[in-house]
Amino acid sequence: MSARLEAPLKVTGRARYGSDNTPPGTVFGYVVTSTIAAGEVEAMDVAAAETSPGVLAVYTPFAPLELTAPQNPMLGTVWVPLQDTEVNYHGQPIGFVVAQTYEQARDAAGTIAVTYRERPAVTSMSDGLATAEQAPPAMDGSPAELEVLAEGVESFDDALAAAPVVVEATYATATQNHAAMEPHSAVAVWDDGVLTLYTGNQASDLVAVLMADALGVEHDAVHVLNPYVGGAFGGKAVSPPAFLAAAAARVLGLPVKAALTREQVFTATSTRPATVQKLSVGAEKDGTLVALRHDSWSSTPMARAFVEPTSHGTSREWYATPNLSISQKMVPLNVPTTSFMRAPGEAPGSFALESAIDELAVALDMDPIELRLRNSSVAPPGRDLQWSSKHLDDCFALGAARFGWSARAPQGRVEGDWQVGVGVATAMFPALRFPASVRVTLRDDDTAEVATSGADPGTGLLTVLSLVTGETLDIDPARVTPRLGDSALPAGGFSGGSTATASAGSAIMIAGPQVIDRLLEAAAGPGGPFAGADVTYADGRVFGPDGATMTFGEVLRATGQASVAAVGSSAAGEELTKHSFSSFGAQFCEVRVHRWTREIRVSRMLGVFDAGRIINPQAARSQISGGMIWGVSAALHEGLEVERTGRFANGDFASYLIPVNADIPEIDVEFVHHPDTLHNPVGARGLGEIGVVGMAAAVANAVANATGVRVRHIPIMLEDLLDD
Repeated sequence: MSARLEAPLKVTGRARYGSDNTPPGTVFGYVVTSTIAAGEVEAMDVAAAETSPGVLAVYTPFAPLELTAPQNPMLGTVWVPLQDTEVNYHGQPIGFVVAQTYEQARDAAGTIAVTYRERPAVTSMSDGLATAEQAPPAMDGSPAELEVLAEGVESFDDALAAAPVVVEATYATATQNHAAMEPHSAVAVWDDGVLTLYTGNQASDLVAVLMADALGVEHDAVHVLNPYVGGAFGGKAVSPPAFLAAAAARVLGLPVKAALTREQVFTATSTRPATVQKLSVGAEKDGTLVALRHDSWSSTPMARAFVEPTSHGTSREWYATPNLSISQKMVPLNVPTTSFMRAPGEAPGSFALESAIDELAVALDMDPIELRLRNSSVAPPGRDLQWSSKHLDDCFALGAARFGWSARAPQGRVEGDWQVGVGVATAMFPALRFPASVRVTLRDDDTAEVATSGADPGTGLLTVLSLVTGETLDIDPARVTPRLGDSALPAGGFSGGSTATASAGSAIMIAGPQVIDRLLEAAAGPGGPFAGADVTYADGRVFGPDGATMTFGEVLRATGQASVAAVGSSAAGEELTKHSFSSFGAQFCEVRVHRWTREIRVSRMLGVFDAGRIINPQAARSQISGGMIWGVSAALHEGLEVERTGRFANGDFASYLIPVNADIPEIDVEFVHHPDTLHNPVGARGLGEIGVVGMAAAVANAVANATGVRVRHIPIMLEDLLDD
């Protein structure tokens, strides 16, 4: 079974997303947002709004809802709207109107007159760089600055100066929005002191805890449901509509539905930060790296809530070098919240690092693949823990043969009016596991259920749960019903960091044997059909002496049980003290650049990946293809333009460019199959995010190969390739 289980429901419109729920008596909320980027709300005239048709309530910082900013180990302090009058970015939620219909709430919101005490806003990276601050430690506890020096080397500058060949350059990446198809929304229903919240998110149990803390209620008083999520990519934790709808519903005693408009999604949620990255790379004439320095600056909101870990996410681990220096600094700006976005750190960091490595290959007159393989790391520099399994050389070998890399011309080639070039880049993404619990149930009708609170934000986790459970129970996966997206189920952890398969799959492999043991105990126990006998289990059946056998459903019926269940829990453990873990890949790209118009067209793409065991090849290729499209989008299309006022000039789908079918050629994806059971018992490593890593650099490297013009920022625009 490889087809996605939920596909028929999604393509026929029968899948019920959060905002598809409209309980009886539902009223509607509309979020009011600021029109300045820095300052304070002095007053809000809501008289007209309060007397508008259908309006039930208007909430502002002067008449706020009862909420408290919750704390979370992963997310830190979670911002809650309407708790003070401070404005830190254009489009910040500052009000909430509730009415009988959505249209009434929206129209009433438009009548609210806001008076501000405006302050000068800092909105550009170039202005903010002058006051850049050191970033907080990385998520794994690493310092914001890290230096590794070879024995006898006194300083990194000395090591770089001694290198025969040096490349130094500065690269920049744009602010991006997650742009999920499903806008952030919530439907809140209170019943006898218990909140039921329907909302798209990446971890229903995490959202339930955060919401309970924000509302000041017990954790078991919040029930979060999100069986279907219309895209997330790191951007769907708890959003303003959820906080506001839940608090308003409690006050009004009515179900409240709230959804952001598409324009509001661009500001009232979160973005990927903009970055500036300076690379200094020194090498021997044979290409052996001598020194690598990666200094990064990341935009961050004035709350300093999140920094894009570009240098930590790439240069710290990708290449073997005796001398390494990385630093990370933040640039506080009056911009919306920044947060995790697919391959945080690795996606923008790889553009800079892999562009610099390509520039070094040009300076050395060396094949870019040969240079990468010569310096491939056995372990992260400065660490003793080697990679558990690394077959990057196989990825490059297979990819080069399949892509026809040997025909590459160092200066590209010309076909009529088109300049044609090819590029390559390494891709890496850490292999992680989060704590997860999963319940596996055997039923008396010979079917099974696997249930966990985790989310499937388009990754295909529902199908993976069925496949892994079917294998663990030795039954057809079609007989397994997966359940997700319900905070009442065993805590499945956060669906992010490309962890879901390894995390939930490992828990299944603990729960499965436990539930089989309980089945055998029932079969051979007093009153069981095989009482007192030695029994075994295989192929969904219990086997007794003399060849006697019964299905597990028959055993349960014989013992008067409707079902038997077990919960398995798993988390990263002692393996972290023995190995380093990552997935690896090689990205290939061909571009065509029109000689006169400078139009850039991607004509071929290939990605070859070492991601451990591939559970569902069809879904895996789909995930990788999506990631590669994201890489093209970052390279050639995607970037938010921040005006001096802090307003996003292109904060809508009319002008925020993302690829369409005409922009994307056929995508070729292949895997090298090496299960990594040192990482987890399933043998799978994350692959949801690695597809985007390296792709933007491969495109930029191909453009440079085709035109001879090295563009060191993304997205690359037509004007970047025009002659002065």
